[in-house]
Amino acid sequence: MGGRSAEREISLKSGQAVLKALQELGHEAIALDITEDLCQKLLEIKPDKVFIALHGTYGEDGRVQGLLDLLGIPYVGSGVLGSAIAMDKDITKKILSFHGLPVPKWITLRSSDEEASWDTYPAVVKPADQGSSVGLYVVKDEHELKEAVKECFKLSKKVMVEEFIKGRDATVAVLKNIALPPIEIRPKKGIYDYESKYTKGMSEYLFVEEEELAQRLKSLALSAHKFLELKDLSRIDFRISERGDAYILEANTIPGMTELSLFPIACKRAGLDFKAMLNMLLF
Repeated sequence: MGGRSAEREISLKSGQAVLKALQELGHEAIALDITEDLCQKLLEIKPDKVFIALHGTYGEDGRVQGLLDLLGIPYVGSGVLGSAIAMDKDITKKILSFHGLPVPKWITLRSSDEEASWDTYPAVVKPADQGSSVGLYVVKDEHELKEAVKECFKLSKKVMVEEFIKGRDATVAVLKNIALPPIEIRPKKGIYDYESKYTKGMSEYLFVEEEELAQRLKSLALSAHKFLELKDLSRIDFRISERGDAYILEANTIPGMTELSLFPIACKRAGLDFKAMLNMLLF
């Protein structure tokens, strides 16, 4: 847990929640951060299995998975390939589009000098490889777009401009190839950004009651999980238009495990408490 990404603090919270639950379940659980001697520590500890609660760079992009593969240590979650694919929102969209799954229109910029050929507003501007809505902007015109692109290039080498789908946010947790009850997210400030995600009371979470929509979201989430080569767990984020059309925004291979996190909330709705969910992932 922890790591070196912009999501370090959230990762520490996720890690502490998992650590506490594992210890209460009777496991000998040890917390590790990404330090220069991580490889040496892993060789000394010789863990039976690693639970990765690292969000963002180094944890969610396949790098730590590659290290564990080299050391021959089993771990929970997606492997190198699935992790790397899902971390890059541009590559994710290309794969989902190829398989005919609905995604918002988008363009990708690879240099701050590159002109954004975009004329539909409002639009979403975000780094291609950050999570937790870090660096997310909703822009109203060309001037705001240019400023947002400039800011996003401070966080990433690849920036996306995406169609803004007017409607509502939803997410579907996938646990061991089972799609859990979809959750609708209603941020108090209108946009589900970093503050809305991690400040208590800033967002309202409701389960999707429309049966047909719920089934469609679950089906799309399972397809995305499969086509992106994901394993064990994921959380697929959606935007639902005012017409009721569902668009896949991104896939999270290491969903948050804090008290405000959506993955544990969905598990609870499906009759799995936090410890039961961890046991399913460990064995």
